[in-house]
Amino acid sequence: MAPRRFSRYSFAYAVQDAEGDLVLYGEEPYRYKAFNDNREHPVRQGDTLFTLAGRYFAPLPRPAGLWWILADFQPDPIHDPTIELAPGRVLIIPSLRTLQEEIFSERRRRLLSA
Repeated sequence: MAPRRFSRYSFAYAVQDAEGDLVLYGEEPYRYKAFNDNREHPVRQGDTLFTLAGRYFAPLPRPAGLWWILADFQPDPIHDPTIELAPGRVLIIPSLRTLQEEIFSERRRRLLSA
């Protein structure tokens, strides 16, 4: 079964290893880029990547599940999403346009599969 459109695995592919197990491989995650429509979010007590993704990506299906985009899109990516976000830290939030036209674009899919 292919990954859903907004899955973090949408650009991954499976390879069978010597033991017969399927292993997922993928390209480098989409990293921070300075777009004019990026937003800044000063972290407040209790904010999590999950709740922020749910708030900023609300028009998309299963928006809170897109927390990994926030983690990957930072100038200094968040490698451990289980660590509490420090209040006062400023997170860069990509726009819905960036998600649809850049991160999950068919153009990017074609470039990565070439």
